[in-house]
Amino acid sequence: MITIGLTGGIGTGKSAAAAILGELGATRIDADKVGHEVYEPGKPCWQDLVDAFGNDIVAADGTIDRQRLGARVFSDPLALKKLNAIVHPRIADEINARIRYMRSRGLESPIVLEAAVLIEAGWQWLVDQIWVITSTHERAVERVMASRGLSRGEVERRIASQISDAERTAGAACVIANDGALAELRAALERCWRERVASDRPGPRA
Repeated sequence: MITIGLTGGIGTGKSAAAAILGELGATRIDADKVGHEVYEPGKPCWQDLVDAFGNDIVAADGTIDRQRLGARVFSDPLALKKLNAIVHPRIADEINARIRYMRSRGLESPIVLEAAVLIEAGWQWLVDQIWVITSTHERAVERVMASRGLSRGEVERRIASQISDAERTAGAACVIANDGALAELRAALERCWRERVASDRPGPRA
């Protein structure tokens, strides 16, 4: 009953990797989606964010405007630190509750926690292994500009706010470079799956 922490910098292709692991049989938890849920309107985290950053981060529909909030915190290290102190503990508690619930219901398949800030947030305690997706700087920038519509400057600021690959990969069970075709990413993940997951599963009993 292994839980894998899948991490990597922005634009490295974590979501594509998580999708492939899902096809291999893993149950996926997306920390970013959990984060959206913990600061939905009416939840304590929503009010904490508004108190910390003001009403101008609230969109017309009452939700937190993540793009507006992101533009502020990724240009101000102190603001980013304040944001993380508010949301990271709540996200971790919710993820832990979901993992415990799944296991209590008899789930034995691997769980993959996709979390960009796994190391920065100190969430290593939630997982048994850490797998890191890496990419060249330019390839990551290209991906984010294409998928999120951000300017190069905005992407560069977000990358600069992250820890280095050296910090991410220290102690990682698998490190997968993702600069080529999707088939190459799949092959690398399948190799890690065979070596780190399938080999740990008990075989059929005699």
